[in-house]
Formats: sequence, C-alpha cells, structure tokens
Amino acid sequence: MSVELPSAPVDGIIRRNADGLRVSAEATEALAARIQERGAALAVEAAASADADGRKTLMAEDFIDDELPDSDALALPIAPVDRIARLDIDDRYRVSMDARIALAAELETYADRVAMAAALLARHADRRTVTVADVETYEELPTGE
Repeated sequence: MSVELPSAPVDGIIRRNADGLRVSAEATEALAARIQERGAALAVEAAASADADGRKTLMAEDFIDDELPDSDALALPIAPVDRIARLDIDDRYRVSMDARIALAAELETYADRVAMAAALLARHADRRTVTVADVETYEELPTGE
C-alpha cells in the first residue's frame, strides 16, 4: 500500500512538537504510514456507522463530536485524506467535504500525540533527532493506539 500523504505536512507536524529536535526522514515516513492506517480504519468504522443509519455518505459526525475546524487551520491536506478515507471502503460510499475535514482534524490530533511522544522518547534517550524507533515505540506504550 502506498502512502497517500505528502511528507512535508507530516514533517511539519513532527517538528512543531519536537521543540528544536531534528527529525529523520524515516520518522516522517513512519508517521505518515501510521496516519494513513488510522485514517483508513476510522473510515471503515464510519462506513459501518453509515450502514447502520441507512446512509451511503460518511458525515463529519462519524469522525468527530466537536465543532468542525476551519480546513485552512489544518496542516494535513484534504485531498490525500479523502484518498485515505476511500482505501478500505466500498465505492458505493461517498465522503462529504465536512467528513474529509473532520477526518483530517482527527488524524492531525493523532499525529500530534505521536509526534509529542516521539520527541519525548528521543529526549529521554538523550538524542537530538527523532527517529523511526521513537515513532514506532509510541504504538507499544500503554497509552499508544
């Protein structure tokens, strides 16, 4: 499975949480892959919810309960998030624009958590670079997802 997200926004998310640490390209790739996996899984859950409600359109409330954020405030681009949402669901489902924005917001929140933890792990290891191991270790933590 190819990663749909461009690396620049994902790298930016890591860097805004890394507080001056360097970020390896592999760490950015690993986080992008995890964001994609999570997004596809959330879309599958949203499709099941839509099925239960007799809908063929994924809606924002399938992804978030809060108010819909402004899409311009998000680091993750909407078009790749739309492609991620469609990876593991049938073609019969539509993804509303609000659902795309909600999913992007949810994935960005997730990416911030992973990036913050990865930076903490790098500092704990007395390193100045966030590595792929830091991103992968987040999944193994009791609070990881």
